[in-house]
Amino acid sequence: MTDPRDGWAAALAYEAFMGRWSRRLAERFVSWLAIPADKAWLDVGCGTGALTRAVRELARPDAVVGCDPAAPFVRHARSHHRDPRATYVVAGVDGLPRRPGGFDSVASLLALNFFPDAEAALCAMRSVTAPGGTISACVWDYADGMAFLRCFWDAAAALDERARERDEGLRFPLCRRDALAALFHGGGLAEVRCEAIEIPTVFASFDDLWRPLLGGTGPAPAYVASLDAERRARLAASLEASLPRAPDGTIALAARAWAVRGTREA
Repeated sequence: MTDPRDGWAAALAYEAFMGRWSRRLAERFVSWLAIPADKAWLDVGCGTGALTRAVRELARPDAVVGCDPAAPFVRHARSHHRDPRATYVVAGVDGLPRRPGGFDSVASLLALNFFPDAEAALCAMRSVTAPGGTISACVWDYADGMAFLRCFWDAAAALDERARERDEGLRFPLCRRDALAALFHGGGLAEVRCEAIEIPTVFASFDDLWRPLLGGTGPAPAYVASLDAERRARLAASLEASLPRAPDGTIALAARAWAVRGTREA
C-alpha cells in the first residue's frame, strides 16, 4: 500500500515547483475567459486547486467543482481552499462529475497535454457542458515560451542525450497554438479562440529556481531525481551559467501559455 504521506509530499513538491506560477496563470486565464457571474464551473484536472481558487475569487461563480485523478492533490486542495461554493472530487476525464443541465463553464488548466487522449478528453468535457456553455483549456508553451523550463531542458540535453526523451517541448505537440486550435475545431466547438497569456517568472536567486527542481514531482524534477550526485551538480552548474542575472542576483524570465476556448452549440 502506498504511504499517503508520499502523496502529500508530492502535492507539496508540486506547489513549490509550479504552484506559484500556475496560480498567477490561473488568474489571467479566468480574466481572459470573462465568464458571467453566477455560473456553474467544472475544473478538470484541478491539481492542487489553482484554477478553482481563481474562479472563486474572480469569477463570482454560483458553484465550482474541481476534479483530479490524484487523490493527494485533491486532499491538498480541500485543506487549503475552503469555500462553500467549491467542492473537490477524485475523478479523471473518464468519469467527470455531472450536473443536471450541464456546467456553464468547463475548464482545464495545465492538464490537457497530460491526458493520454486529448480528443477523448475534450469529448468528455463537451459531454458535461451545458448547451451554449464554454469549454476551455490553458497549457504552457513548453517548446518556446516557458523560459525557465526551456533553459533547463537545453542545459540537460547538452549533457545527456536521454534528457530529450523527457523534454515537454518535444513530448507535448499540443502545447502549440495551431495544435490547440485544431483540437477545439475538430471537437465540434463553435467560436473557437486561441491566444497567448504571458506571466513573469522572477526568481530571487539561482537557489530559488533550483531547489524546487529537487522535489521529484513533474517531468523536470523527476529527471533531476534520476541523476546521481555528480551529474546533478554538473547540470546545476551548467544551468546556472546559462541564466541571465540582474545586478541584485534575481533571475527574471517570462512564461507563455496558450489559452483556448470554444462554445458548445445549443
